[in-house]
Amino acid sequence: MHFHRHGAEGDEASTSDGEPEVPAAANLKDRIAHFTWPWFACTMSTGAIAVVLSQTPNRFPGLQTIGKVFFILDLVLLVLFTAAMAVRFVLAPRRLLLSLQHPVEGLFFGAYFVSIALLINCTQAYGVSSVGPWLIEALGIIFWLYCAVVLLVAVVQYYNLFQQLKVEEAMPAWIFPVYPLLVVGPMAGTLIPSQPQSSAYPMWVGAVMLQGLAWTVALVMYTIYTQRLMTCKLPAPPTRPGMYVSVGPAGYTAAGLISLGQRAPSVLPNNVFNTSGYPDGNIVKVLGICAGLFIALFALFFFFISTITVVTGIKEMKFTLNWWAFVFPNAGLTLAAIQIGRAFQSPGINGVCTALTLLLVIMWLITAVAHIRAVWRGNILWPGMDEDKDMHAWGRMEKCGV
Repeated sequence: MHFHRHGAEGDEASTSDGEPEVPAAANLKDRIAHFTWPWFACTMSTGAIAVVLSQTPNRFPGLQTIGKVFFILDLVLLVLFTAAMAVRFVLAPRRLLLSLQHPVEGLFFGAYFVSIALLINCTQAYGVSSVGPWLIEALGIIFWLYCAVVLLVAVVQYYNLFQQLKVEEAMPAWIFPVYPLLVVGPMAGTLIPSQPQSSAYPMWVGAVMLQGLAWTVALVMYTIYTQRLMTCKLPAPPTRPGMYVSVGPAGYTAAGLISLGQRAPSVLPNNVFNTSGYPDGNIVKVLGICAGLFIALFALFFFFISTITVVTGIKEMKFTLNWWAFVFPNAGLTLAAIQIGRAFQSPGINGVCTALTLLLVIMWLITAVAHIRAVWRGNILWPGMDEDKDMHAWGRMEKCGV
């Protein structure tokens, strides 16, 4: 089966600056060979929508069902995308290591693990009430396995990327290797209520520590990214939606800290910090809420900067997989707002959260349609059009030590 690019006239020749050829026709095998890690930004966004729908206030009877639909869709997409990625590496085994080390595609390897974290979160939200207690125990084990794997992945990825990346090319995507750890706090906040005390307490402690690590690393990446914005020109318009990635770390951290703070009174043992009779859990609850509030507006600040930058370049934008950043980072901001509304029991904030949830679903639909259209037209998933377009040339330079 052969596919032809729509509007591909004249672009099949090599460009003068050495870019790879973009053929006017390609078969299915050629297209699957260019299935890249950024595709998992789609499953991240779909899972994030399901998580937000499970927590959003002002609920109505069909909302839980809508959330389950997104959960099931996310699970199906993750299986399909994982299969497509496996086929890609079977067709070209050398691309596995190259894709993980590539300075652009490799950054999105973390998106795969964030997708898994969101599925774990959804399993708790939509599955525990319908399945036996064995699922609760399984989720507790999976939580720790997830934490161990993503911590190792973050260390290895940053070790590799530190030797390749240049400050003048800094993008929010540099945060991606630590993104799987940024969602540990919100995930633990969802899992803890159903866990027995013997599992909930160490899960709470581990989540606080890992969320702190992820936020600290993200803050360092924020600094480098801000330096780039102040010393170099803005990113090209097609890549500007990716600037929303900077919203997620603060949003998910704020949501995680407030959620974990809310769980503290029921999880922390009495006098765990040797505070001579003071209610440790309640003290930590107040601290967690205050810490979340302290960080939440940081996410809103980058949301406004990203929005202004995207709007000013909207006429020059075309679809890239970066468009999914319209959804999953802003879901973190929405989850933070939901937790703030719960902490203050504020109808006004809850109303804003409902509006944000609706906007997220609308943006998911728009991005999904644009994604399908781009695949159909051959603008992505096509030789020479994806993040791996310079992989062979880059691989040769790496081999030569350039």
